Amino acid sequence: MNGDPKLYKILEELNIRFDYHEHPPVATIEEARKYWKDIESAHCKNLFFRNHKGDRHYLVIIEHSRDLHIRDLELRLKQGKLSFASDQRMAKYLGLTPGSVSPFGLINDHDKHVHLFLDENLKKSKRISFHPCINTASLVIPFSDFEKFLTWTGNTYEYLKLYD
Repeated sequence: MNGDPKLYKILEELNIRFDYHEHPPVATIEEARKYWKDIESAHCKNLFFRNHKGDRHYLVIIEHSRDLHIRDLELRLKQGKLSFASDQRMAKYLGLTPGSVSPFGLINDHDKHVHLFLDENLKKSKRISFHPCINTASLVIPFSDFEKFLTWTGNTYEYLKLYD
């Protein structure tokens, strides 16, 4: 299986079963849609931001077909201007490379620095999918197990109504 072996060990320890779907490398949602079409799951867009000072980092997870208006998020967070975090910050805090952004990267955030914002509409999902820290596969897990994983990470997270 492609992906971070540490992740698979953690999922096993948490008794989280998953469906593994290997595919060619995909760096964008548009590319990934070709390989998701037969997978019954909520597919997500994962966006990694930093605040204007560069001292806070956020992972924002929304359903893949939705658009996020960054200005709206900035107003809600009151953290000033947000920008996409650099490849170096992504590697430092999540241990990931561009095109592989996933909440599973939180296994590498030992200081629990990254805060997650999740679209509350995702709660309606029975199953949810993410890259296993590499963009050549997707893992599908029950949504309740995703929340179990988030609790295990120890990172802070909250649900927001990001769009209607």
